[in-house]
Amino acid sequence: MRSGRPSARATRQVGPPDVAPTAGTVARLPLLALAAAAVVLHVVVNRVSVYGLHRDELLYLAMGRHLRFWGMDFPPGIAVLAETTRALLGDTDGALRAGPALAHAALVLLAGLLASALRGGRGAQLLAAVAVLASPLFLRAGHLFQPLVFDQLWWTLALLALVHIGRAASEGVDPARPSSDASWTTPGGRRRRLAWSARSGQWLSHATASPWMLLGLAGGLGLLTKFSILFLGAAVAAALVVGPLRRSLLTVRPWLALAVALLVGAPSIVGQLRLGWPVLGQMRELRGTQLVHVGALDFLGGQLLLGPAVLLAVLGVWTLLAARWTRGARTAGLACAFAFALLLALRGKAYYVAPVYPLLFAAGAVALEQGTRGWRLRRSGAAPRLRIAGALIVAYGLVTLPVALPMLPPAATARWAATLGVDAATRTNTGQSLALPQDFADMLGWPELAATVAEAYAALPDSARADVAVLAGNYGQAGALEFYGPRVGLPPVVSPAGSYWFFGPGDRVADPVLTVGVPEAALRGRCTRVVPLGVVRHADTRWLVPEERDVPLFLCEGPNPSLRASWRTLKSE
Repeated sequence: MRSGRPSARATRQVGPPDVAPTAGTVARLPLLALAAAAVVLHVVVNRVSVYGLHRDELLYLAMGRHLRFWGMDFPPGIAVLAETTRALLGDTDGALRAGPALAHAALVLLAGLLASALRGGRGAQLLAAVAVLASPLFLRAGHLFQPLVFDQLWWTLALLALVHIGRAASEGVDPARPSSDASWTTPGGRRRRLAWSARSGQWLSHATASPWMLLGLAGGLGLLTKFSILFLGAAVAAALVVGPLRRSLLTVRPWLALAVALLVGAPSIVGQLRLGWPVLGQMRELRGTQLVHVGALDFLGGQLLLGPAVLLAVLGVWTLLAARWTRGARTAGLACAFAFALLLALRGKAYYVAPVYPLLFAAGAVALEQGTRGWRLRRSGAAPRLRIAGALIVAYGLVTLPVALPMLPPAATARWAATLGVDAATRTNTGQSLALPQDFADMLGWPELAATVAEAYAALPDSARADVAVLAGNYGQAGALEFYGPRVGLPPVVSPAGSYWFFGPGDRVADPVLTVGVPEAALRGRCTRVVPLGVVRHADTRWLVPEERDVPLFLCEGPNPSLRASWRTLKSE
């Protein structure tokens, strides 16, 4: 009796056997063009923007200067990238933001690849990529040197791997056992292998049949970037338990992927162990100061800032969880749903769930193109549907662009934000309303801060300047003084705020102490004498966040106890 499986004689051919189409043909050139457009957009905005570095960017640059790869309170990946970027490209705004711009471009490409993996054609791939390119969520994240855009990248890569795992399983492919019967040598001398699909009776490319290690690698890179990858880890674990891939947990592959993730992300875990799990304190502070202002309606309402693309995402969720043709991607869809539910239950910020959207956009785009079970669409009408959806998404992106990227001066941005009337776009982490988006306000005033502190430092007697320590009240002030301070003659800065506390009190005698942004009441009882030195001067304080508008400067003479002796107690203040 003849078997339905090709014989071993197929190994002597010089090209691959006929392969059943398991995904849409990737629209390489258009996707690369859209990715390049993302990079160009960020470069142009950096050139024309009147804004400077963000307070968080200043902190991450400082973490690079104080890099301790195996002993940081924060995942060290962003600190390594900061030092690498500075060494290769310099420390201009555009150079430091090159990495995030490239990460945004990679997200655009991955959205197209996700649509292809879901059997989407050229139109679906381009729509998914355009949705990521034009979304305010991804535009803002891709512009700032922060872990956020890299976190989005690793989540998306992990979900792509999960889609490929599910698709291979639904085709009856064993990813760990490529058939030697289906190997051949290309004219260029490279060895190729295929895996046999018992379900479809076709050969499938083995390159897409073994993504478990990619899933582990993405998880490990996520651990090096941001601990929020643990939310995805929990969601993927739940999806594997209840979804169609639960039998895979009886094999070694998921556990090898977990081992890879822990191995790659080990520096973040070791740092927490060495420092006494500071992430727990950071989470308590976050919940007490910021997340307390976020409710379920705020989280859900924040998703509407996606504009028309949110409808595409909703269609994508339904498609991944209910459509027959996406059965192979069911586990990835469940992971997205579980991650959303988990962040909603924990009262996370609306943008925390952004990394699931590239997959949802891709699924929604493919549904628009192909239709779904129970919702028959004429294939002849696919192109108009995709064009209309793309036009709406692009139009919304253009309208919101001035509040997504810092491309207009503050006054013009404030007028545009007021015209849009979207209060959530200008609300701070603590629930206050500003004229500008908080990210924009946090990019203003730092050079002026450093210049005013430098003037106060220069006015001190020579004897005081030799021993004085500059102490900043928050990490934004500390980061600004550390970045701009050497250019204006300031000594090294110290701060008990956040990650800066772990950097220590410095090597100076610290008598006197020049304090920046520390209230006078906090110095009384700690200093023999407190001398007011004025406030930081700004040409226009309207656009700054409230805590940076009237920053006081004091000279603490005769600190008792000394800064070094009191450093441990300052951590809790």
